[in-house]
Amino acid sequence: MISFKGKKGLVVGIANQKSIAYAVAKRLHECGAEMAFTYGPDPKERFKGNVQEVADEMGVKVVLPLDVRDDAMNQAVFAELDRQWGGLDFLVHSVAFADRGDLEKPFSSTGREGWRMALEISAYSLLPMVQQAAPLFKKNGGGSVVSMSFIGSVLAVPNYNVMGPAKAALESANRYLARELGPDNIRCNVVSAGALRTLSSSGIKSFGDMLKVAGDHSALGRTVTQDEVATATTFLLSDWASGITGQTIYVDSGFNIMAN
Repeated sequence: MISFKGKKGLVVGIANQKSIAYAVAKRLHECGAEMAFTYGPDPKERFKGNVQEVADEMGVKVVLPLDVRDDAMNQAVFAELDRQWGGLDFLVHSVAFADRGDLEKPFSSTGREGWRMALEISAYSLLPMVQQAAPLFKKNGGGSVVSMSFIGSVLAVPNYNVMGPAKAALESANRYLARELGPDNIRCNVVSAGALRTLSSSGIKSFGDMLKVAGDHSALGRTVTQDEVATATTFLLSDWASGITGQTIYVDSGFNIMAN
């Protein structure tokens, strides 16, 4: 098993135990990583409670609030990690959001605000996180970042709509970050996961149909599992993937290679 003993990292994007970020955190925990979690804004504090429950499950002591649209909160998270750890080894960015209305209407009807919000939360948010994480990575001699995407970034997937351009922007941003930060031994990669039932996917119209197509038309003849996505992510975060950066790695049972 890949060992993360002595490694410390931040996992952003856990909403509940169905989240991809939860599966990734669980695998990292099994590999010995020490982690910090964040929870997003929610007037009813459901996310805070859900994330704290996961933290208790995995013995995570650092749980911090983070609205990825708030630069001051972003800076505060990494300042706290610097204070507690004095360095950082990895960052998991598993953040995406679009207004349900923009996912349900024709793509050409996407409003300016809906477009801005989807791109800001799902793609731009990676940049200020990496900007804050980079000095902490350097203290530890380098680091690794993995973000989460979907094939809707390169294919016009029914009902994915504004999230497609958002994920395309995320994948492009990853390449530019990899180029910029490579000299400091900081690697940046993306995992493009197959269709999975998560809180985010529940907002996609007819997602059950998308899930069926993903299984029926993949090379393996089935959908991918969260554990498989988590294992691939853990590999990319680890020293075993030391020569891999700037890539989008598909973990989708081979759906992306199929012509029909």
